[in-house]
Amino acid sequence: MPQNVRIALDLMGSDKGPGVLISGAAAARGERPDIRYVIYGRESEVVPLLERYPSVRDFSTFHHTDVVVRMEDKPSQALRAGRWKSSMWLAIEAVKKREADVAVSAGNTGALMAMATFCLRPIEGIERPALAVIWPNARGASVALDVGSMPGADAKRLGDLCMMGVAMARIVFDIDKPTVGLLNAGIDEIRKPLRDADALLGEASLPNFQYAGFIEGDDISIGSVDVIVMDGFTGNVALKTAEGTAKQVFAYLRNSMSDTLLRRLGFLFARRAFDELRSKADPRKYDGGVFLGLNGLVVKSHGGADEVSFASAIKVAYDAARYNLLDSIAASRGSVEPQAL
Repeated sequence: MPQNVRIALDLMGSDKGPGVLISGAAAARGERPDIRYVIYGRESEVVPLLERYPSVRDFSTFHHTDVVVRMEDKPSQALRAGRWKSSMWLAIEAVKKREADVAVSAGNTGALMAMATFCLRPIEGIERPALAVIWPNARGASVALDVGSMPGADAKRLGDLCMMGVAMARIVFDIDKPTVGLLNAGIDEIRKPLRDADALLGEASLPNFQYAGFIEGDDISIGSVDVIVMDGFTGNVALKTAEGTAKQVFAYLRNSMSDTLLRRLGFLFARRAFDELRSKADPRKYDGGVFLGLNGLVVKSHGGADEVSFASAIKVAYDAARYNLLDSIAASRGSVEPQAL
């Protein structure tokens, strides 16, 4: 276990600029004082901001680059030679060179995935990385993966997602034997990859988790399992739908409670309960998607991240590095009988 956790930060390319990201980095160090930052960005924009946050400045090394991957750039554009000098690429490369333990970026998701895959390469036996997130629910939270945008997954892919999700859940939730479910639209029509994955997971020798079988959409919000496995397209749609629904519900509540004087008075009496609800459902507290399946750790923060969001993503990165997520993934995959998965 390293004495300090070295986190490479790409401070360019987010929607709100480097200011809120540095503020988030300071907030994260307030809770994790053994963090050391390796920062990449434009000197003219970043250095003046660092002067405002000595808790970041004094525990960081800064590297200047003028090249930035923009939100509108396609992954193929991001991989062109000039982009290899970008703040995003350099942060990932720091992990490859072992100059950092994990990289964090709030930039272009597709570009980050492409660069991370190209630079770090998938773990042997893993076809492509998966994006895993912490998903809040009525019971607390679950690990959900893949929430990328690539459709389709065969039985082996779903099995790999299961193994990687279990490794992450063991670290994040500090539980020895997480429960795992395969997301399925319903029991009437089960696609062949899901049937095959269900059979493989049901027959495998898996001492480090409990397979719960198929789950449906409502099980996600209930929190029926610790790890939710799904293909990237389904996961992406489910995640965006959940985020939109949460915003819609809070908008309804806000409008309803301010509709009449009596309701406004009622809101004042119930404000503490509403504040607790808002805090529990605040998606910013669950920011930080981990690219699993690479020979190195990369964490994606939301493109519109504010201080709270980026601090959350940094803390996810910290836990992944501090508690050796890569080693845990290797151990989880190694625990499976070869003939089963």
